[in-house]
Amino acid sequence: MRSRAVQLNYTALLYSSRVTDEDIAERLRQSIGRFVRMARAQADTLPQTHAAALGALDREGAQTIAQLAAGRAVKHQSMSRTVGELVSLGLVSRSASPSDGRAFLIALTPAGVEALEADRGARRQWVAEAITTRLSADERRMLLAVPEILDRLSDSSRPKRPSGPSGPSGLPGP
Repeated sequence: MRSRAVQLNYTALLYSSRVTDEDIAERLRQSIGRFVRMARAQADTLPQTHAAALGALDREGAQTIAQLAAGRAVKHQSMSRTVGELVSLGLVSRSASPSDGRAFLIALTPAGVEALEADRGARRQWVAEAITTRLSADERRMLLAVPEILDRLSDSSRPKRPSGPSGPSGLPGP
């Protein structure tokens, strides 16, 4: 049985005064999850654990295995195995940590950068093709606002609500 949020029509949600923030959150959770799963299934070129570790190193720079594990909320042993696989593939390198002689810094190699960009590029291409073939011009224009909105939801350092009149769930009132 599908949940209530799945059954709600987008247009009905947009104009309803009874829609709650939880309704919106559930719809987003389901839609984003489905979108991410589909993009991964259609376009990933790296195993998810490899892509996640490489992505973290690309965004945050060289790190220890402990830092990588904490950042991904996985066990040290699991991240150690992933890093070992990435080292054997030549996608990352290990070097002694200058601040802790017992630890190693893990860094992307040029091959790792190339593999990560190929993975990202494949997903980007799949999404671009889906946008081109499945969305109208008006839908593509609406989609332009989505990344900024999601970034605001993800950024806890920004104000919680934009100023201005709104309905019960932050949507413009009727």
